[in-house]
Amino acid sequence: MYKTQTAPMGWNSWDCYGAAVTEDIVRQNAAFMAEHLKQYGWEYITVDIQWAEPTAENHEYHPFTELCMDEYSRLIPAVNRFPSSADGKGFAPLAEYIHSLGLKFGIHIMRGIPRQAVHQNTPILGSTQTARQIAKTDSICHWNTDMYGVNPEAEGAKAYYDSLFTLYASWGVDFIKCDDIARELPHEETELILLSRSLQDCGRDMILSLSPGPALLEKAELYKQTSNMWRITDDFWDSWPQLYEMFDRAREWCIHAGNGCWPDADMLPIGPIKQDYDPSLSTEFTQDEQITMMSLWSIFRSPLIIGGEMTKFDDFTMGLITNEDILKMHRNARHSHPVWQREIDGTEHILWTAVSSEGGQYAVIFNTGEQSSSVRIPLQDLEIYHPVHSTELWSGQTSEIAETINVSLKKHGAAVFYLN
Repeated sequence: MYKTQTAPMGWNSWDCYGAAVTEDIVRQNAAFMAEHLKQYGWEYITVDIQWAEPTAENHEYHPFTELCMDEYSRLIPAVNRFPSSADGKGFAPLAEYIHSLGLKFGIHIMRGIPRQAVHQNTPILGSTQTARQIAKTDSICHWNTDMYGVNPEAEGAKAYYDSLFTLYASWGVDFIKCDDIARELPHEETELILLSRSLQDCGRDMILSLSPGPALLEKAELYKQTSNMWRITDDFWDSWPQLYEMFDRAREWCIHAGNGCWPDADMLPIGPIKQDYDPSLSTEFTQDEQITMMSLWSIFRSPLIIGGEMTKFDDFTMGLITNEDILKMHRNARHSHPVWQREIDGTEHILWTAVSSEGGQYAVIFNTGEQSSSVRIPLQDLEIYHPVHSTELWSGQTSEIAETINVSLKKHGAAVFYLN
């Protein structure tokens, strides 16, 4: 399986445009990333769900809607939303444009085969079987009506998935976000294995991302063998309770991050989001909560996938995602784990640490309580028994520390230290 040495970094259209993103929006965000973010390691541009639906309007789905599909039971882009896909070109022209910027292109897919293909009993490329013969009609997504599952035991099932990934490879796709699969185990486990095999056989390197979560901890090794990243949560939004809950999820999954396998804490809902409802909407996270989120995702080495409309980012948001030292921690952290979670002067704090692949050690202290605090962290809590040089990565402040890190934190805030 194709492995990435670091967790993927990119942008996805879901948080800001739901099911209704259009080609011009994708292109403007790609151009922005190429000009302002590529130099920091951001590289994937992903079109999320419902790109085959001509009438998509927002984050809501249209039940049993008609989708755009080719003669071989495969969904294709809606031309009214992706004009360059006309005349059977699919996503190839959009992918070519994104590649020309030095970036990589991704798409969202749903597990299974379109229900309309089954109802019309359309052919499968490379097989004498038809859509109806490979469908597993009692395997459905409970929040989207587009697909039936595929019966992995049926003749023609592998040919169907082979034909999908051959098509995506011909378009130049670099990243597949496969939905309705990560938490659908063990009952859809064989379909996941089949899908993964077809991706690996297609002849093109692609990231495979599994959604939605929460992924099953007992299936961690299967996720590692079949994919590159898998969601450890359901959809993550700009809510402090959801962010606070992520500390428990990261604690459970941190031992499984590395060597091309990345537990995924989901997208970063930063800057302008939910633009399909109101262009004035923006994240409800405070600046301190955004720093906490970026600090946790980075030391945990979650994939970093931007969710906001990048062309409208303000200076704070740009600073959040272009801090070279934080992104270096995201690349270089190894053996990341929480050290303790405790109440100090009536306020809860959480301490994480990781070693750096370049030497030295990271320490991140989070204030998860409801008031500001001052904290003293003995170096021996980090198993450091000698004086160190310290750099706080958000402020750039440096100091020499003999025994104790002293830090003041705002409510829901964080500080990140590199110690060497």
